[in-house]
Amino acid sequence: MSREAERTEASIMSARAARSIDWIPGICGICPGGCGVEIKLVDGKLDRIRPLKGHPQGIVCARGAHSKNIVYSPLRLKYPQMRVGEKGEGKFKRITWDEAFDRIAEKLLKIKADVGPEAVMTYVGRGGFDNSLIDPFAPPGINSSSAKSLLFPFGSPNNAGANSICNTSYTVTAGIPTFGISLAATHPDFADAKLIVVWGANPATDSPPANFGKILQAKRRGARIIVIDHRRSEMARAAHEWIPIRPGTDGALALGMINAVIEQDLFDREFVERWVLGFDELREYVRRFTPEEVERITKVPRQAVLDTARAIATARHATLSMYTGLEYTNSGVQNLRAVFSLYAITGNLDVPGGIVFHRHAKSPYRRTNIAPPADVKPIGYDKFPLFCDLTKSAQFMETPRAILEGDPYPIKALIVDGASILTCYPDPGLWRRCLAALDLLVVADRFKTADAQYADFVLPATTYYENSSYQKHHGFIQLRRRVIEPLGEARSDYHIFVELARRLGYGDLYPPNEEASIEFVLRDHPVGLERLREHPEGISFGKPEEYRKYEQGMLRADGQPGFPTPSGKVEIASSLLAKYGHDALPVYVEPLEGPLADPALAERFPLVLNTGARIQSTFRSQHLNIPALVKMQPEPHVMIHCDDALARGIVEGERVHVVTPRGRVAFTAKVTDGVIPGSVEVNVGGGGPQQAQAWREANANYLTDPDNRDPISGFPVLKALLCEVEKIKAFPNQT
Repeated sequence: MSREAERTEASIMSARAARSIDWIPGICGICPGGCGVEIKLVDGKLDRIRPLKGHPQGIVCARGAHSKNIVYSPLRLKYPQMRVGEKGEGKFKRITWDEAFDRIAEKLLKIKADVGPEAVMTYVGRGGFDNSLIDPFAPPGINSSSAKSLLFPFGSPNNAGANSICNTSYTVTAGIPTFGISLAATHPDFADAKLIVVWGANPATDSPPANFGKILQAKRRGARIIVIDHRRSEMARAAHEWIPIRPGTDGALALGMINAVIEQDLFDREFVERWVLGFDELREYVRRFTPEEVERITKVPRQAVLDTARAIATARHATLSMYTGLEYTNSGVQNLRAVFSLYAITGNLDVPGGIVFHRHAKSPYRRTNIAPPADVKPIGYDKFPLFCDLTKSAQFMETPRAILEGDPYPIKALIVDGASILTCYPDPGLWRRCLAALDLLVVADRFKTADAQYADFVLPATTYYENSSYQKHHGFIQLRRRVIEPLGEARSDYHIFVELARRLGYGDLYPPNEEASIEFVLRDHPVGLERLREHPEGISFGKPEEYRKYEQGMLRADGQPGFPTPSGKVEIASSLLAKYGHDALPVYVEPLEGPLADPALAERFPLVLNTGARIQSTFRSQHLNIPALVKMQPEPHVMIHCDDALARGIVEGERVHVVTPRGRVAFTAKVTDGVIPGSVEVNVGGGGPQQAQAWREANANYLTDPDNRDPISGFPVLKALLCEVEKIKAFPNQT
């Protein structure tokens, strides 16, 4: 070990020996974002953190700033527990880890013998998204933190997770059919962009908010910033222009812009002729999306449609900041593909200041590459085969029919790691029935969730401050050193996975512990493990950025020029989507529960409902039990436009009901001109048993519909439904 590494280890050990030390370089341990920080330990305990200068993601967000409050919360789970009451009562007794693993393994093996191995499923949420769990546990070719191979040797293909309702529609099911590449293998070149369009996203509340600072820096440099969103977010307030849009209609706007670009002959003719498949079909399809028609559909003024299209086409070059905002409509995948097509035909792919693609290269990270069993398909494959094939996962939205009806086969056991299904999925009552019906439910987490109330076993997991692992960024690697001892008997997600595999008879397929995993994965890394230990601040590696890699054979595994699609081109007309029975073009579908598609329903529920906009103090349902963070927003809000509030006699701060055909939930009215008239935005994350009371009673998922879905991804429609907002009447909350 080098002297620098020895000094760092000595500092940590000294702090643990109960004397103060200052500022150890490391990684924030609150979320898997991997922000570089300096960590202050006092008497062996975490005290505070600050940004690590020179780190590619040296950020401390509001959640990170309250690390001490989160890590040492009196509500932390510290010991394994076993249920002693009825499911849902939340009555448990403390047991040992050996008892927990032995009993869990015994039940799993019995289910395997009685029903079949496919009757067991895992679900991994963001609490289990440690970057270092991908390489030892992800299926071959998959870089999602949700997908885990833990049950593949057991004989079950049913690994599932947050990828069933978040991110994957954008990165995978829209990206791969269009580019042959996941959007996770691209990045927006903010530093060189002349125009940045932030579309359906608010980087200010991302976890981490890395892109927000980069966009503001680009603005100071002279880049123009346009935000397209139904609400005036923090990002929109900082932009040069905010273009409000009717929720769920982004695809129509993108297609209208494409039409304007083509009509004005502003497309990149050379790129289109050489590298685009389906342009002629697209040209014909978009003729119907005239500026006037787009204004009718989206409420975006015709001139804004024309001006924004021209700006993107003539910027030389424009980049895009987008995440999950467009996923949650009836044509979510195709809406995203329409935006990608706009950027393709305007020549903004893999150029300075555009959307930059990462070169195809052998990964420097070793993997176990355990494949799923081939003799049984995962849950959801019968309805969403493209999603299942691209993710090597089950589509968890289809799990209720497997649990409650045995269709297409029974699911009897569920292992949930770092997730809260009851606060994330539409119709919590349906999911309560599912959790209660399972023969075995295991929950591993840092806090007791709503799901845990139904668990047979609750396992205490560590925060990342208590783990040893590593963090990957594009062209950057850093070791994560354990800086505090695990609280109580908490164990890392890695330990829980590997120990369970060992009890099931195949633990030898994975490195036996965290340190062994680090050595296994990084054994052949060009930086080298010893150098990483010498540089706890992390090390950059790789080649300088090159552009137009599609011309040089840098995107395809075979080394040939082009994109890694079947045609070698950007497939606006996707052969992959056509193969799976979907429209090859990015066809727009009007939201089925919307004012244009269902005017009769809109008479009763005249406002468009959006759910899911993030706030600074939480990440989804996390941290609503931390008083210092709850103070930032003590109550969940419904944002309603001033005109809509006035028409209903609603005033700022008043408690109101948001009502849909499915239920009603109470929120606090936030009366503002920061949302488009005719639509509302409600906060999500409420419904957890340890949350502040107002949040605990405000589970927005009682308002949404589990059967209203995107037909390609299976994602629920969460951002284009109908609702009404009413003054509180004598109705109880449906929580």
